[in-house]
Amino acid sequence: MVKTKRLRVQALLVAGVMLLMGMTVSSCGSTKTVTRSSSRYHHRTPSAETTIARNGAEIPDEPLVSSEQWRTLTIQLTASDNKALYKELKSWLGTPYRYAAAQKHSGTDCSGLVMMVYKTVYGITLERNTARMFERNCEEIGRHRLKEGDLVFFNNGQERISHVGIYLKDDMFVHASSSRGVMVSSLQQPYFDTHFQCAARVITK
Repeated sequence: MVKTKRLRVQALLVAGVMLLMGMTVSSCGSTKTVTRSSSRYHHRTPSAETTIARNGAEIPDEPLVSSEQWRTLTIQLTASDNKALYKELKSWLGTPYRYAAAQKHSGTDCSGLVMMVYKTVYGITLERNTARMFERNCEEIGRHRLKEGDLVFFNNGQERISHVGIYLKDDMFVHASSSRGVMVSSLQQPYFDTHFQCAARVITK
């Protein structure tokens, strides 16, 4: 009897390991197989307070940014700010998260938001998929070089791009959160600081 129970436990453990090895995680508009590698980057394991999005990506239950003006994008703009960008992003605030959608007010995912805003404000058509957006439309830049309109990419705990937002200034960016929809967040918030993958600038031809 004891031997039978041990065999069952061993079988369950093996099945569990095989399931983890074949686990797939979806990014905005795509699904990728996740495999652990000996990357030089180290990311903390997401906390128990995270929620799981419909597409499988872990989204943080982060506090809102403290400034009401930033949360509502009613900050005082300067002559150097792109007012059209702020106006368009403000019109998207509060749009609920919906995987594979890109409709203002009714629902969007992160890459859908970026794609639509770029098309409206800059007249540039970007890839619909987050990873391809980075690979085909962008050039990587240092985080210290971020400027208004640049893109910020994040990973889901692995060294793989799974989320994207549009940078404004003062470490603030707009993105489509799976738990709160389109909102303003800060790169200094613990989750985004930990899972920051890279900064990128859209290539214009």
